[in-house]
Amino acid sequence: MNPKKSLHSFPSRRTFIKTSALAAAAFSLPRFSIGQAGGSANGRINVACIGIGNRGFFAVSELMKDPRVNLVAFCDVDQVLVDETYKRGAELKKTAGLGGADLTTVPLFRDYREMIARLGDKIDAVTVSTPDHHHYPAAMTAINSGKHVYVEKPLTHSVGEARALRDAAKRKGIISQMGNQGRATEGIRLIKEWTDAGVLGDVRDVHAWSPEFPERYFTRPASLPLSRETPPATLDWDLWCGPAEKRPYHPSIAPVKWRGWWNFGNGMLGDWACHTLDAPFWALALGAPGSVEAKVSGVSDEISPATAEVTYRFPARGKRPPVVLTWFEGAGMKPPTPKRWEDDPKKPGLPERGMFMLGGKNTLFAPIGRPDSPRLLGAAVMEEFKKNRPTATIPRVVGGPMKEWIDAIAKTGPMPGSNFEYSVPLSEMVLLGVVAVRTGRRIEWDAKAGKITNDPSLNKYIKVTARDGWKV
Repeated sequence: MNPKKSLHSFPSRRTFIKTSALAAAAFSLPRFSIGQAGGSANGRINVACIGIGNRGFFAVSELMKDPRVNLVAFCDVDQVLVDETYKRGAELKKTAGLGGADLTTVPLFRDYREMIARLGDKIDAVTVSTPDHHHYPAAMTAINSGKHVYVEKPLTHSVGEARALRDAAKRKGIISQMGNQGRATEGIRLIKEWTDAGVLGDVRDVHAWSPEFPERYFTRPASLPLSRETPPATLDWDLWCGPAEKRPYHPSIAPVKWRGWWNFGNGMLGDWACHTLDAPFWALALGAPGSVEAKVSGVSDEISPATAEVTYRFPARGKRPPVVLTWFEGAGMKPPTPKRWEDDPKKPGLPERGMFMLGGKNTLFAPIGRPDSPRLLGAAVMEEFKKNRPTATIPRVVGGPMKEWIDAIAKTGPMPGSNFEYSVPLSEMVLLGVVAVRTGRRIEWDAKAGKITNDPSLNKYIKVTARDGWKV
């Protein structure tokens, strides 16, 4: 394999399968050791990365810095993004003083099914950093082969897929992690501890909000359908579509603007709610909603709406009261300003993202869409609270979610906090909201049966059918 091949001479799938087979045969060569000079694969965790461009570089970079890890294979369908990762990897090696070979020496595959089948037990663990529609088949293929998996949020493209991953991981004894940075932070632990200590009182309402996608991640088309464009020679469009129904290529979709297209992404709710709603989901033990309804600016089975207001209703849980959680998304979509906001000098107005947990005693605010730097509203209230904070009761994570996952695989740490037993119910809550936004409908949910009960026709969004050749 020649990693310096011109971008305009993108290899065919057959060529990549052939070169990947040669790479697999040469697997034991130490030149594939990344992260330390002259490293050997012996005793290290062999990790393959599916999707290495854009967000995928987070996984690559974190693994490069971990001396316990041996990067053994990459998979990506876009040579432009691959080359960007090669460049960023070289810069990281220089700035961080990392030894070992260049990323260009790691075997590169186009099809993760081929990668896992050919390398087999030479892979211990797999990261998945693809568009949402590939999360399930990539992760399930890895799990079925006995690989530990790290899958970026949202965990899957549908509720049925998420449940299937959880069940398979449990059967196989897989160490799993959904990539959700906030779950490993100090902030989310503070929110949970303050809630458990009764600082907020009974919480009956949660408000969360997020703006429209930035132009980089989604361009709202002026009209539909899009024109038919020719894919660049550097992109394998058929593999990019993968399990989703194949449609004509357009640069308004790939490689990075897919999030607002229902066939491939989950809209703003799917993109951000796993961050923003993680803290109340955990702290309040929300579990499954009984119903979800959405008011949207326009219903489309192709693209997410410009604005939406989504209302989740959760039943009482033991001694905890029912909760109404409202999500606002899009330009100008924000909740009412809560009591005590005006006397807080830090914020003259609501920021573009945030979350409120409105309790009978106090209101908690978490800024920027993740559970970082939480505080109680009211400057005087927060100052008084600082004098007598609740004692820390939850173990802290040293490092981020990737290190937490590797620690568990290496048996030097506990099961990751966002393992599938936790992250599947969180993802399910989010994805049910996605169904409501996509259809503009109210849905009633039977969590035990895994079905929408008030309109069974909507269950097609719960259990989706993959394109021929992609069923796992």
